[in-house]
This record gives sequence, structure tokens and C-alpha cells, in this order.
Amino acid sequence: MGCLCTKERRIFEDPSMLSTQTIFTVKEVKTLNELYRKLGSTLVDDGFLNREEFKLGLFRNSKEKSLFADRMFDMFDSKHDGVIDFGEFVRSMSIFHPDTPQEEKAIFAFRLYDIWQTGFIEKEEEMIVEFLNESNLILSDDIIEDIIDKTFEEADSDKDGMIDIEEWKDLAVRRPTLLRNMTIPYLKDMTTFPSFTMRTEREDEINI
Repeated sequence: MGCLCTKERRIFEDPSMLSTQTIFTVKEVKTLNELYRKLGSTLVDDGFLNREEFKLGLFRNSKEKSLFADRMFDMFDSKHDGVIDFGEFVRSMSIFHPDTPQEEKAIFAFRLYDIWQTGFIEKEEEMIVEFLNESNLILSDDIIEDIIDKTFEEADSDKDGMIDIEEWKDLAVRRPTLLRNMTIPYLKDMTTFPSFTMRTEREDEINI
């Protein structure tokens, strides 16, 4: 019985408390709960959101291999127990709200790209290459390398070959489009389920 109660508390955290911890109103948290429960019952109706359901609901594909989607799931799953509970879902979604401060978005994006969790983004980070490969554009290896080199040249102010969090935040201020995928406009309209699916129209809009 003890385990069941713990599980119930994890799934249905108090909306009022979640509202104080995020940018959402109590009403919006309750609406997100409906969306969460819908997603969490897509494949296995166990009250949690697993990796396949997360990818199916937010990326429209549960089977296709995507480092970005897997990394995003890991970011949402802050307890690292293999599922996303409702509290984790709401707190993570709050980052993507249009009214969330850009600095919070920049910090989240930095952690997303720092896949080795070293406190730095390095050119060798697999996440950077995968992000560009998973864009809508057909990019050669040379073009990908050139994009990465130019970004590091601009961001790496101390020229140590790595981008730290402060350099990243400074770059985000100079180039706001860097964080465009950290905002989901639909979160201001809870009647439409949001999507993280990335769409890039022109090569000069690509930023890591």
C-alpha cells in the first residue's frame, strides 16, 4: 500500500503547488493534467509517460531513432527512473512557455546540449551533430562542420575550445533565434497539444 500511495502522489501533485513552481496558472496545470493523462495512456495505461509515449506524442514517432528526442526525454525525467511523472511534465513544459524568461530557456538548452554533463559544450558533443542531422535540411558533413566552427568562433570568448554556460547565455542574448525551439506558442492555448517537432526553413536560420 505504501508504494501505491507514493506512486499516486507522484502522478497527481497538487495543481496549486505546481502553479507556484511554474509559469502556469492552476487552471492551466489542470488542463496539462488532461493532456498528460491522454499521452500516458497511448501505449500503456499505467498513469506515467514512458519514452515511447513521449516520442509519439511530442515528436509524432515512437520508433524512429532520435538522439534529440531521447535526450529531451532524459531532461524531463529528472528523477531518472525511466518515466515522466506529472510533476516532472509540468515543470519541464514550463520552460517552453512563451513567457518564460530567456535565461531559463538558455540554461535548459545548455544542459540539453551538454550531453556528457561536463559543464561545457564541446565540438565533439554528439548532440550538436545529431541536432543538425535531424533538421529538415540536407547538410553535408562539410557544411555541418562549418556551422559548428562558426558558432564556436563566435561563442567561445576565452578560446579554450569549449562553450561554458556564461558564454552560451551571452550568445543567446546576441542571437535570440538560438532558443527559438525552446518556445512552444501552443502553451498559451491549452486546447491544442504542443509539439517539439523542429522545422527549419533556411540554412542561415540553423543555430546549435
